[in-house]
Parts: sequence; structure tokens; C-alpha cells
Amino acid sequence: MVRGLNKVMIIGTLGRDPEMRYTPSGRPVTSFSVVTSRSWTSGDGERREEHEWFNVVAWGTLAEICKTHLKKDQQVYVEGRLQTRGWEDEDGKRHYRTELVANEMIVLGDRRLNVEYSGSDEDAQDDGDYAF
Repeated sequence: MVRGLNKVMIIGTLGRDPEMRYTPSGRPVTSFSVVTSRSWTSGDGERREEHEWFNVVAWGTLAEICKTHLKKDQQVYVEGRLQTRGWEDEDGKRHYRTELVANEMIVLGDRRLNVEYSGSDEDAQDDGDYAF
């Protein structure tokens, strides 16, 4: 089998405070959203801007660090991999959600608040027993 690459790096602004939960096995998982922006000038000279929202999930030690150090409207660097999971609701309807599973995070902006974490592969592993 040919090996692939799934690596995502974003710099953006937290859209909400992180929410931390624990899996039934006691493992911490933190979720938050990050918005990235890009701007450009169109062919007719008009200034345009576009926003992209990312659902971010952090596991283990990184989950605890994100919950402690991140707040809405902070600028952050997040690195990890994309993962799409699916589930069926109580009405039998199928839903899908694509998430950035973080393995590294750096708080940007005010130097007094800078926090950097590079996690192990174990911290970024999805054990599959959580729901948001």
C-alpha cells in the first residue's frame, strides 16, 4: 500500500472558548473552533475577503493545555490531521463532521501568553468513544 500524507497547519482566531469533556475511559478531549481569513483583490480591483471555519479536537495532555490556555478571540497556530467521522442521530439520519485532530498548538499574539505544545502520536489518537 502506498503511504499518504494528511497534515494540516492553520493560523487563525478562536471562535469560541474550548470545551473539555472526558471519554468513558477517562481520557480528556477538548474541542474548539478556529476561523482563518484570507483577502485578495479581484480582477476588477475590488477587495475581497473569505473566512474558513475549522472544528478542532485535541486529546490527552494537549486537550488539557488547550482548555487551560485558550480563550475566544485569541490567535493560535494549530497543526494536525483532518479526520471525518460519521454518526446516525435518533431519527436515523446520517451526519458527518470533518475535524482537525491537533497534535501541536502555539498561542500567538501577546508574548506573555505564548504556550507551545508538540504532542506525541498517542495524544492525537482518536479512541472513538466520544460524542459532541
